[in-house]
Amino acid sequence: MIVLLRWSLLVNVALFLPLFAQSLDRPAISRAELQEQLFGPLITSQVFRVSAQNVVPTAPGKKSVGLAAIYSLLLPGMGELYTDGFSTGKYFLIAEGAIWLTYAGFSVYGDALRDDARAFAVAHAGVSLSGKDDQFFVDVGNFMSIDEYNDKKLRDRDLAKVYDPTQGYAWNWDSDLSRSSYREQRVASDNVYNNRKFVLAAVLLNHVASAVNAARNAIARNAEAGAQQTSLQFGAQVLGGPGNIHGVALTLQKSF
Repeated sequence: MIVLLRWSLLVNVALFLPLFAQSLDRPAISRAELQEQLFGPLITSQVFRVSAQNVVPTAPGKKSVGLAAIYSLLLPGMGELYTDGFSTGKYFLIAEGAIWLTYAGFSVYGDALRDDARAFAVAHAGVSLSGKDDQFFVDVGNFMSIDEYNDKKLRDRDLAKVYDPTQGYAWNWDSDLSRSSYREQRVASDNVYNNRKFVLAAVLLNHVASAVNAARNAIARNAEAGAQQTSLQFGAQVLGGPGNIHGVALTLQKSF
């Protein structure tokens, strides 16, 4: 960038001395001629040539490490997006979606196994599904009938767990094979549900890993911004030679 400035008021001593030295060898001159020699070149020529070299946009601002981590803890990949590192953050975001799809898949599959097992109990043990909790279906798979179950609880003096057959809690398996088949289906559904705990652990791990990565990105970004120190360098050069000075070149160099 070249900025042209014109000097019209001030006298530069560096310009005055060579001209004054020349005047010593010459005959006396008038005041007007002296002013013309001293100020004429300054008024009519380009005195200053200011140049800026290697000027680049201001270094990007620093990023908050804590804010980057919080963003990724809330949603993996967002901290990386904040620190301009989404090229890696997108994989955490994709993983987040895949993990939740896995969780949904386990839920759907577990529900299907559970519903099949209970439908099997209705068909082979006469179980009533209405108003029953999960523990009831566990007990149905462990005992052939409500009478067997209640006898066991009475012997253990655990009266609080005795079922009332008149309240729809009665069951009686048609065979031990049917009971075993039901129990296997119920246990399979429970295993699928338990697998969701590992999926939730994977969700937590993905959030933490993304937060750590986002924080590292912010630290690296800040280090890069800090390394790009802004500096200014000035230079001056007289244009022309002795007796023929016609300007001064000033150089302004701004580096990052």
